[in-house]
Amino acid sequence: MARKKADPNNMSFLDHVEELRWSLIRSIIGILIGAIIAFIFTEFIFDTIIFGPKSKDFITYGALCDVGRFIGVESEFCDPQLDFMPQSRKMSDLFSAHVWTSITVGFVAAFPWILWQFWRFISPGLKANERKYSSGFIIVSSLLFFAGVVFGYFLIAPLSVHFLATYDLSEGIKFEPDLQSYIALVRASVLASGLMFELPVIVYFLTKIGLCTPQAMRKYRKYALVLILIVAALITPPDIQSQVIVAIPVLILYELSIFISMFVLRKKRKEQLAA
Repeated sequence: MARKKADPNNMSFLDHVEELRWSLIRSIIGILIGAIIAFIFTEFIFDTIIFGPKSKDFITYGALCDVGRFIGVESEFCDPQLDFMPQSRKMSDLFSAHVWTSITVGFVAAFPWILWQFWRFISPGLKANERKYSSGFIIVSSLLFFAGVVFGYFLIAPLSVHFLATYDLSEGIKFEPDLQSYIALVRASVLASGLMFELPVIVYFLTKIGLCTPQAMRKYRKYALVLILIVAALITPPDIQSQVIVAIPVLILYELSIFISMFVLRKKRKEQLAA
């Protein structure tokens, strides 16, 4: 029997909780569908995607090598020493890695669907002219997230893997990383970058509800710069080059967010004058 949808204008607190519950259930179903598909394509997900950054032939290392040669610098990326093999030391490690990696891939693949469920939940509280921008919100947010995922996978992850794999402490230590720690590094690089790229969308909504203004963003720009550098330091290796590479696109997004905040504020003022 189909669930009867409550009237958005006459919903009690419990009705809102029920609607939220169903939104979460539908989101989880979307993630599970993506996870099942990823679970089936194990060889591609692990050999090509997950273990891609540990391969000497990974596209990022070749590109960084070409950049180094172009500016006349011999780069260590031309011959990366990535001859390590992740180790599995617990009976459940392989199955656990398979399941949680599949769920992560499912979340990334289902991100637009999750956004759609979120929008369906909050849309009854929006004005009619705001609801018509739902498709634009989902498309822009999804594109930003996927752009961040690509940036994290092709730049942050290989830089982190290369730095940590080639870090030399003593000749008496053999580098044999745990499988779970390697996957966690790749996963954190991808998801953190994807969420960071949602900054313009977050600023848009904060400006809409009056918690953010372009003046405040300009005023606290220098503090934002420090915060961005701290975040870059947390998700990248502790070397200046990697932190700068990560910080630059985030700074560009911050500046773009200022213009978005200006646009939203200007539009709100026009609507207030027209009312």
